Amino acid sequence: MCLAVPGELLEVEGDDPLTREGRVGFAGIVRRVNLAYVPEACAGDYVLVHAGFAIAVIDEAEALRTLALLDEIGPEAAS
Repeated sequence: MCLAVPGELLEVEGDDPLTREGRVGFAGIVRRVNLAYVPEACAGDYVLVHAGFAIAVIDEAEALRTLALLDEIGPEAAS
């Protein structure tokens, strides 16, 4: 099973479409992700991240709804 998690794109670095990276925030944790699949993404956008790659830009309402559902499931879902 694959899982993509929404996060807020905080900062974009680089101009090369294949190596452009961003800092993405996930509930207080910030990770670097590759932005090759979302060339339209800008700081402030919400992106779905899977295996270190942003794979889609989604609207803020959808991202917040998904994050609320994941929070509702809680850590018990991982066991």
